[in-house]
Amino acid sequence: MLKVLPIQSKAEQESICSLCGVKYDVNLLAYSATLDDKLAGVCQFTMNSEGGSIRDLASVVGEENKEVLFVLGRATLNFIDLTGVHKAFYDGKVDDETLIRRIGFCKREDGRFFVDLTNFFTSPCSHDKK
Repeated sequence: MLKVLPIQSKAEQESICSLCGVKYDVNLLAYSATLDDKLAGVCQFTMNSEGGSIRDLASVVGEENKEVLFVLGRATLNFIDLTGVHKAFYDGKVDDETLIRRIGFCKREDGRFFVDLTNFFTSPCSHDKK
């Protein structure tokens, strides 16, 4: 079973980031994903007046799983949306642009990935950006 949950402590966040090959940032919020109770990935993000910003989205080193990353990215966007922030950016490393688009982001003219979350989760399957 796939579970995506907020990371409850900064020590746990730092440890999970290390296992996923991501630089830990004490100022960021984070979700972790587990698959059958085994760590599968991490997402670090923040929110400010501009909107939400995913900074890191990564699988455990050596165990890449794009479906886990998709669900982890969508869960993060859902949290951002539920807090009343309806704009989000993907500002992390882009290893797979197709995955970033599948999560729901579109590349703007300036090269930055963006998604308007207004009504995004009323019909999420229609937001598959292949």
